[in-house]
Amino acid sequence: MGTAAAHADSGTAAAEPGRDAVATHPDHAPAAREEGAEAGAPEADAEERPDAAKPGWFGWRRRHPRAARGVSVGTTVLAGLLVVFALLLPNRIERIEFASFVRIPAEGVLLAGLLLALPPRPRRIMAVVAGVFLGLVTVLKFLDMGFYQVLARPFDLVLDWILIEHATDFLRETFGRTGQVLAVIGVIVLLVAVLVLTTLAVVRLTNLMVRHRPVAARTTLILGTAWITCMTLGVQIGTVPIATKGNAEFLGNRVEQVRAGLKDGRVFEKQAAVDAFAKTPPDQLLTGLRGKDVLFTFIESYGRVAIDDPAMAEQTDAVLKEGTSSLKAAGFESRSGWLQSPVTGAGSWLAHSTFLSGLWIKNQQRYRSLTTSDRMTLTNYFRKTGAWRTVGIVPGVRRAWPEGKYFGLDHIYDSEHLGYHGPYFSWTPVPDQFSMEAFQRLEHGKKDREPIMAEIILASSHNPWSPIARMIDWEDLGDGSVFHRIKKEGTDPAEVWKDPEKVRTEYRRAIEYSIRSLTEWVERYGDEDTVLVFLGDHQPVPTVTAGDTGKDVPITIVARDKKVLDRVADWGWTDGLKPAPDAPRWGMDKFRDRFMTAYGPQG
Repeated sequence: MGTAAAHADSGTAAAEPGRDAVATHPDHAPAAREEGAEAGAPEADAEERPDAAKPGWFGWRRRHPRAARGVSVGTTVLAGLLVVFALLLPNRIERIEFASFVRIPAEGVLLAGLLLALPPRPRRIMAVVAGVFLGLVTVLKFLDMGFYQVLARPFDLVLDWILIEHATDFLRETFGRTGQVLAVIGVIVLLVAVLVLTTLAVVRLTNLMVRHRPVAARTTLILGTAWITCMTLGVQIGTVPIATKGNAEFLGNRVEQVRAGLKDGRVFEKQAAVDAFAKTPPDQLLTGLRGKDVLFTFIESYGRVAIDDPAMAEQTDAVLKEGTSSLKAAGFESRSGWLQSPVTGAGSWLAHSTFLSGLWIKNQQRYRSLTTSDRMTLTNYFRKTGAWRTVGIVPGVRRAWPEGKYFGLDHIYDSEHLGYHGPYFSWTPVPDQFSMEAFQRLEHGKKDREPIMAEIILASSHNPWSPIARMIDWEDLGDGSVFHRIKKEGTDPAEVWKDPEKVRTEYRRAIEYSIRSLTEWVERYGDEDTVLVFLGDHQPVPTVTAGDTGKDVPITIVARDKKVLDRVADWGWTDGLKPAPDAPRWGMDKFRDRFMTAYGPQG
């Protein structure tokens, strides 16, 4: 039986001189003798040839040699497929196609040649290291896929680790604690599985190459020659080149990314030190807005796609026209333009701090540097004048927010202090209409108060846009309990996200709700001293933008006092709530200084 098993596994069972023939299997057979020192080295022979007397799998191999042979061959094939998959896997979902996996990876050819050239012990160490490294690269590619799907950019090895915590918080708010735990467990299991399986696969293929060294050497040489030929001639399958060094380029880009991330802190420090208004006396700041209530309002994920995308343009345009007309009937005029956000898909706090600080806050490192510095923000300057009470309406904040003090806000109302007793709408803790009514009740509607500067963040248009609230009579808002019924009328995010078109529809509806909440508030409570600046913080996720990589967001100024808008007449913005396609487009970091100049003594 043992001899038969050996014959089934390897074709012939070769007995070495001076030794009895023993039952063997490809996984446990003596490795083919290598020339030179390796051929006569007792230590190498002992290390490469496990105990042939072991039956394996509790004797199952010996009893079922053909099945064992089939399992062995199948496992080897799967190992090969896994290694090829890991080597050729792109780091973006939209680039995954059949042609991507029929290429010749330069890294694979070089690794095979190196493993064949090494002595036994270094070869085994190299195989393990290569397997682990290949697994880590594969995990990094998966991370890139996720980041491209949400943020339209790759994962930053230096600056993005904190975003993993934000991602788990989002999962909890969207799918509950159970969904969060299951997702985290699934990710950990996947990570460990990838590392273990790629390592085992590389080790198994290495053993196979050593047992069949002549064939493996010829194959490696042929593949290397084919790679050089295809690279030289530019041979492609469709638009995909057959010869690739994608992993080398991928890792090279990461090295440059890490270097840039490490240097960025010094660059940012120099930029932050320049402030055109740092030495301006308080009585000369924002003189054109004295006595006015100034509201800087961010609409979550309100990007250019909501206005320009043909699938949304008609409905969004109708809402913006309706808002323009109703505001005009109430005596308000408006002007609109475009800003370019530093982020897309997510990272609202980076956009908010860019807008307020006049610095390009493109990553978490810059945000931390900013909020621990003495750089003055737009809100700080309002507070510095002593002419305004500065407040924040931030319903998306559910826990301690120490950075809030940096932004110069006298008082902050988070989700726990708006008087809301209704349900969450997925991630959104408080519907926008209720947030605006709470601002009226807590601050704007008070008698004998001083002028207010408010930073208001509307969260109803935050991903996943399901379920979303709808407008109701302002008198019926109460403590928000009415939204329990409204939430039940909404859609299920798990169902919506199965269809990208449904996601886009719900996104549009969420943006329309946010805009109506804001414009109706102005109609209802605005007066001669109301100045509203509202804008999007960033474009939504790529599922909604459908390939659009732009970072433009709309921005609008609304006021009843004509003198307020006359101050920005030279900006060239479009009349109304909808900016024209060719309206001026600035970086979001340019707004602070332009605004302060327009409303300063020389504006």
